[in-house]
Amino acid sequence: MPDFNPSLILYTADALNAQGESVVARYPDAETLEVKQHNRLPELGMNHFKVKSDVLVLGKLKSQEIKWSGRSSDYIAPSLANGCFGGCAYCYVDRHKKVNPITLFTNVDEIMASVDTHVQALAWPKPINQTDSTFWTYDIGCNSDISVDYSLSDGIRQVFAFYRDHPRAKATFATKFVNTDLLDFDPQRKVRIRFSLMPGHVSKLVDVRTDSIEKRIASINDFYEAGYEVHVNFSPVIVYSGPDGDRKAWRNDYRDLFRQLDAALRPEVKAQLKCEVIFLTHNQWQHQANLAINPKAEELLWVPELQESKVSQYGGWNIRYDHQLKSKMVAVFERLIADEIPWCTIRYIF
Repeated sequence: MPDFNPSLILYTADALNAQGESVVARYPDAETLEVKQHNRLPELGMNHFKVKSDVLVLGKLKSQEIKWSGRSSDYIAPSLANGCFGGCAYCYVDRHKKVNPITLFTNVDEIMASVDTHVQALAWPKPINQTDSTFWTYDIGCNSDISVDYSLSDGIRQVFAFYRDHPRAKATFATKFVNTDLLDFDPQRKVRIRFSLMPGHVSKLVDVRTDSIEKRIASINDFYEAGYEVHVNFSPVIVYSGPDGDRKAWRNDYRDLFRQLDAALRPEVKAQLKCEVIFLTHNQWQHQANLAINPKAEELLWVPELQESKVSQYGGWNIRYDHQLKSKMVAVFERLIADEIPWCTIRYIF
């Protein structure tokens, strides 16, 4: 896990409840500064990565909106945090905020009350679908990495306990970090952790400041042993040629990745492990920002000859792989999984 030790804590007055005070107490040497809004921060005079390392924001989440997903989960729960220590070159959260440090929301009781009200109003028993056969699933980490947040606030452990003990709800989140603190909590298979995986040499370039792919794979057995349900998340799938122009380079690298996974996991872990697959979508604004922050990554992410434009539901100008090419890429990926890790069910792929 990264050594996150902020030198500056920004907070809104309504965030300093007991939980907010406990977070501030963890960092007695940090300067504290009150701000009016957690999502409208002053100019901090720091570069992209230093903001993520040195600044922590405490806020109160006003909106308790719960959105239908149907992919990684049935629903997307209200955010527990926003922003991340990592600096992944394709991160969609960074696209929407000019300054994007980790922001923790301290009104956890209110957030969990909203989830409880929501799930109690749903049909029970739950209709079986690909998200889960028994429980209504809620993604708790769409805008942050919960593995990092867990060590910053007791509120995240409180959330884990809420889902573990709830008779109808289950939590899920994707992560690029291995936080061994999570192994001390027994979720009784009511928290699904999804380790994001891609070929290691690509991850080193685009998953900036996250744990290595090798470390993530090596931890899967441990997390299953600790009581988690463990899935993997092949996301984003980036299509690229080799330095010699070999157009099959990306698929050969994924074949190697699947073999790594097959060799590392115990049989009982394989029996419960499923995957989700999401091909890359990139963003024009982020592309321009990355040319200054991480230009080498853009050589993989911005490949106009393979991509087509798409306006997102939020009005952003995105690019994704040409739909005709992508259908072929999807078929290739499905065949690779069938050949190398046939025990791994694809929950969804697009």
